[in-house]
Formats: sequence, structure tokens, C-alpha cells
Amino acid sequence: MERRTFITLVGGAAAWALPARAQQPDRIRRVGVLMGLAEDDPDSKARLGALRQGLEKLGWSEGRNIHLDVRFALPADEQQVQMRVKELLAASPDVVAAQTTALTAAFRRESRNVPIVFVAVGDPIGAGFIANLARPGSNLTGLTLYDGSVAGKWLAMLKEIDPRVARAAFIINPKTSSFPLLARETETMAQSLGVELALSPIENAGDIGRVIESFASLPNGGLVFPPNATTSANRDLIVALAAKYRLPAVYAWREFVTAGGLMSYGTDFVELFGQAASYVDRILRGSSPAELPVQAPTRYQTVLNLKTAKALDLTVPASLLVAADEVIQ
Repeated sequence: MERRTFITLVGGAAAWALPARAQQPDRIRRVGVLMGLAEDDPDSKARLGALRQGLEKLGWSEGRNIHLDVRFALPADEQQVQMRVKELLAASPDVVAAQTTALTAAFRRESRNVPIVFVAVGDPIGAGFIANLARPGSNLTGLTLYDGSVAGKWLAMLKEIDPRVARAAFIINPKTSSFPLLARETETMAQSLGVELALSPIENAGDIGRVIESFASLPNGGLVFPPNATTSANRDLIVALAAKYRLPAVYAWREFVTAGGLMSYGTDFVELFGQAASYVDRILRGSSPAELPVQAPTRYQTVLNLKTAKALDLTVPASLLVAADEVIQ
């Protein structure tokens, strides 16, 4: 298990500042929450539970001084996302919390005044949400999905679990705001590992099928799937194709591994939602999001699927087994 600490430099007053909203204990504060998962997804319950628990610890109790309006929308469904955003804003929230870049962008398009706490955004500067990490300078602040070096870690883990890998396909939708950062970090790691890297852009399920089939035509290949809405929406297809062509793959999301994928390394979302509670709390007590530094995750999870490793005739090294936070038999 690796831990990374994000160090922020605190500057002076932001050039743009949302008017502070003084805490008013005599009324119930409204918090809109838009989750990027289906309502019946077990992970939705766990993440919302962490947010509620974090707020409770900070003195906010539902029904007493706070009310959470929760909605669910899959990032790839733009119409559903927009509808849920409008519903939440119509309730005049004091602050909203949004998961993923796509959901945050939808709120940003609709309001430049309501404070927005984003959770798990890959590159908030590249997406145009904030001016810089230490001083956001807008009505948005929150928690990023990773720091850039995590991209190199995915490739290093792929090489570690299968030393035969000499070629790796980095499969991502190039419209993803963090694409330049992730590609740059992965290319640097590929050079140090002596791995031939293929940046493989995709935009839909058809692209995914063609890219993987073509890449599998040569030996000693492996796949890397950084986080983006296109791959998330096609999780089962991707896992099935990796199995069909017997390609080892490393994913950013645990959900790919529970669905039969080989290995993942990514953010602990439950912990991230717990951290988001502190942003909601500070804004409700009068702080401006323009002056609240953005933070990166402090904890990443490694998840291994031993059944899949066995199917690929891979011997998982002891170093990965020791580092794993979760092992699926």
C-alpha cells in the first residue's frame, strides 16, 4: 500500500472570492450530492455513508441542522446528468458535492455562484474548474482523483506481475481532461522500463474492440486502463476482451477487478468521500471555495484477482501480494 501526501502552498486572498455564507444554526442547511454511480451500486452506499459519517463527526446531523439531497447519474449519460443537476440546483442548495469530472462540469455550466465540492476529478486545472491547486479562485474546490505519478505506477505494476510484457497499450478517451498529464507520465515510465508504449485513443465500444484485437496480434503485450467515462461505461466488454486475448491488464478502478479483471491500483473512494465532508463543513461555516486548497488523495488501493492471474498462467510475486489491500480468490 502506498501513501502520497499532497503539499499545498497557501497564498494570500484570492482575486475572485465567493461571498462567505455565515453559518445559521437556526435553519437546516441543504447539501446537494450527485453520485456518478447507479443508486443500487453497493459502492454508492459505502461512499455516501463515509460522507454522512464525516459530516456527523463535524457536527452536522440529518434532520437536525442539515439535509442531503442525493441524486445518481452515470457520467456517460449526458441527458441524465443534466437533468439531475437541474433538479439539485432547483432546491437552492447551500453547497453541492459532485463525483467525477463530467458531473462537476455539468454543475459548472449551470452555476457560477453555488459552491461546488468536487470529488475524484482527474485534472481540475486542465478541465478549467480552477486557477491553481493552492488558490482555486472560483466557486469550486475539492479533491483530485490522483497525482500524476500514479500513471507510471500502473505500467510498473503491469511489468511486475508479468515480466514478459514488452509492449503496453495505454487505452483512454483522448477527450479526457487529464489525458496529456497521464500520457506524459506513462511515457516516462515506459522508457525507464524498456517497454514499447502504444497510446491508444478510443471513444466508444467499437473503438475498444478494434484496439484490443489489433494489439493482441503481436506477443508479449499488456493493457493499461486509466480512469475515464468511456472505459467505465464498457467495463464488462473490456474485461471480456482481455480474457479472450489473454492479455494482462491493470485498471484504475477496483470494480474492474471484482468483475474479473486482473489488477487495479487507484483511489480509495470511501476515504475520499470522508475527506469531502470537511470541505462541505467549512463552506457551510462561511469559508469561500475560492480560498480552500485542492487536495490529492492520501491513500491508494491495490486489488488483485488471483483467479484471473491463474487463468493467464501468471505467478503473482510476493511483493504484490504483500502490497495488496484486497485479494480476490
